Amino acid sequence: PPRILTLEEPVLHMDHCIAFAVHGNPAPTLHWLHNGQVLRETEIIRMEFYQQGEVSEGCLLFNKPTHYNNGNYTIVATNQLGSANQTIKGHFLEKPFPAVSGLFSFRMQYTPKFLCVDSKAFSFQVSIAVGLAAFACVLLVVLFIMINKYGRRSKFGMKG
Repeated sequence: PPRILTLEEPVLHMDHCIAFAVHGNPAPTLHWLHNGQVLRETEIIRMEFYQQGEVSEGCLLFNKPTHYNNGNYTIVATNQLGSANQTIKGHFLEKPFPAVSGLFSFRMQYTPKFLCVDSKAFSFQVSIAVGLAAFACVLLVVLFIMINKYGRRSKFGMKG
């Protein structure tokens, strides 16, 4: 039956890597669980390994993991003679906005003010800004015309 020889905590090389080595004859099939759920491979998380005799060595690779990737990772090796599994904790990043607890009995989550936008209020503010800009442009044009029309005449009829 398969035997898990090593399972190491994540280390950063080019990508983050959870290194493993599994022994088994016949060669076991390998899959991973994240917090007890089957882990699907994506462009962010993938497994690479090579078979050398009865030993499979490789890495579960993470390309720029975030706090969503924190948790327990379990490797499961299975062949016709049995199965083996082993779990390790993977911690990559802290949560960016930790929960804030205060005098109240409930927990409040911090949300930046610029993310809380009401679409009606925002469109009203934009229309006010556009209206003020248009009024300023019209006022400048009228002032320019008045200066050109009345500013050319010299006072007291004097020329030169």
